[in-house]
Amino acid sequence: MDHPLTHLDASGHARMVDVTDKTPTVRSATAAGRVVTSAETVALLRDGAVPKGDVLAVARIAGIQAAKKTPELLPLAHVIGVHGAVLDLEITDEGVEITATVRTADRTGVEMEALTSVSVAALAVIDMVKGRDRSAHVTDIRLLEKTGGRSGTWTREETGTVEVAE
Repeated sequence: MDHPLTHLDASGHARMVDVTDKTPTVRSATAAGRVVTSAETVALLRDGAVPKGDVLAVARIAGIQAAKKTPELLPLAHVIGVHGAVLDLEITDEGVEITATVRTADRTGVEMEALTSVSVAALAVIDMVKGRDRSAHVTDIRLLEKTGGRSGTWTREETGTVEVAE
């Protein structure tokens, strides 16, 4: 399916897409990612013994803040109302799994806000553990689902993607 490049004008210059005429609708997006750490770091995380403090609390706040600041980081992202942001962080045997769900009632979606939220939360985890674990790294940041808007619902499946029209 051929899609026009909506972020370029007729001369090929970058532009912000004009969404003025779109009707605000409820939209959400969920993204995920992980921070892979050493077994020793996992043990410190589980014991709450990371020297810098509560890693998950810091990462959660960083992720929520990042969702609200996405247009400051991505030049063509629209300034929209982030009406809800939930960050879940889970310590696993491999490190920390991060999931963010962002919601709005606006003219454009919140996929970038959810992805930015996960990315910055992951960076906050790295920042908190880097003194003990130089091998810690971020991986698998991806959109899991988006709902609302003209294109409806899209959900990632383990083996591919599924498009569902609303």
